[in-house]
Amino acid sequence: MVPSGRTRVDAERNRARVLEVARALFAERGDEVQMADVARAAEVGIGTVYRHFPTRQALVEAAAGHRFTEILVFARQECLAAPDPGAGLDLLLRHIGEVLDRDRGLSGAIESAMGSNEPSGESRSALEEVAGTLIERGQEAGVIRADATVEDVYMLVCGLAAVIRTGSGDWRRFARLALDAMRS
Repeated sequence: MVPSGRTRVDAERNRARVLEVARALFAERGDEVQMADVARAAEVGIGTVYRHFPTRQALVEAAAGHRFTEILVFARQECLAAPDPGAGLDLLLRHIGEVLDRDRGLSGAIESAMGSNEPSGESRSALEEVAGTLIERGQEAGVIRADATVEDVYMLVCGLAAVIRTGSGDWRRFARLALDAMRS
């Protein structure tokens, strides 16, 4: 008999593996990815996938949550730690651009399953808090315009996401231009 602690560790490892593989598949192939594709690529049974993610939508939502958590960790560890008060916002917008560019297919799957690519709930609140802190620091240092708001950052991210999704230009240039507009 396997001790229950060992079973939980194995189950968590399987869940993490399934989520990692699903995110990679969604990033590569978008909304066409099915649960059986994930099971095959993760080298687990389909039952294991369904045990952790009872529906395809639950799997997409978990992949979206994983992506939002990754962005939040970067924002807290890198952007808030930036010594230059104006650099944190630059780092945040560029990182989001890199993530969205790398995960184009995942963005499509998230939008299809959830109706939006925007974070919600605790993820959104936490990202808004970081963005607010970055704006406030930049304003205090005189490098971010006095009327800049968290809503402005969300508009910029939505514009950035649209440029990436439609391929309507160089997203890095868009980010530079958008960040220039935020400067005082």
